[in-house]
This record gives sequence, C-alpha cells and structure tokens, in this order.
Amino acid sequence: MAHADAETHTHVNTPCSPQDIDAFLAEAEALAIRKGQRLTKIRRKVLRLLLESNEPSKAYDLLANLDGEGSAKPPTVYRALDFLQEVGLAHKIESLNAYVACGHTSHKHSAVFLICEECGGAEELHAVTTTEALKAETEAAGFRMRHAVIEARGICRECAS
Repeated sequence: MAHADAETHTHVNTPCSPQDIDAFLAEAEALAIRKGQRLTKIRRKVLRLLLESNEPSKAYDLLANLDGEGSAKPPTVYRALDFLQEVGLAHKIESLNAYVACGHTSHKHSAVFLICEECGGAEELHAVTTTEALKAETEAAGFRMRHAVIEARGICRECAS
C-alpha cells in the first residue's frame, strides 16, 4: 500500500477524527466507564496509535508501536481492537484488514469508507441515507442488521487531481 505524504495528503477517517487527541481520550475513558468497562493502559495506547495514524493501521503495526507496553502479544492487541470496536471507538476496514479510530462516542453507526487505491487513505462518509436504505432492505428480507461496513474503492480527490 502506498503511503500518503502526511504534510499534504492526510485523510484517514477525516470526518470522524477528533481534533484534540488528549481530550478525546478522556471522553473515551468516560464512555468506557458509562458502559461498565475500563479503558485499560493497552486499550488507551492502541486507541492513541489509531488516532495518530495517517492511514488505516494493521494489528501487527500497532503491536510493533506499543513500545514494550506490558507483555503485549498479538492476542492482546486484537482484544483491545475488539473492545474499541464494541464501544464504537474504532472501525475495521475488512478488505484492508486494518483499523481506524472513530471520534463519535455519542452514537453507533454503520461505516461507509472511501478507500483510495493510490495513496492507501481511507475516509469515512456519514452516509445516513445509504445506511437507512440498507437497514430497510435488510429488514424487508427478515434480517436484523446490527451494523455494516461498506467499502468503496477508487481514487481520492487529492490523487485524482
């Protein structure tokens, strides 16, 4: 996957990325407590790494950047990522087998990602109409959808210009 120039071409999950990482981590901590959970040291570090990343992050890249946090092994990172997804602080982009942070602690939503095949960036859309249509169609089929991740591949606006 190509890497974007962080100075001029960053758009990993832009609409959902909080501007103040430390303030967002405090908000994430409060969210975990409200849900009867804890934002442990490893979970916090994994979330911080996702928030600081300029592109979707793979679990093994996160593991390599934990800087010796505890006795972190792959299952530790995957458990942290599962937790972050469960409480709505991260999304998994299935086709990339990678993760991005989501700054919407106030609601759960289905994710619609635009994935650039040139720079490897991923941007989340708030495709409310698309999500509502998908929910209506799945309900009409007798299926109760819990969540969905929709991925569209192509060329982002920066790479296209």
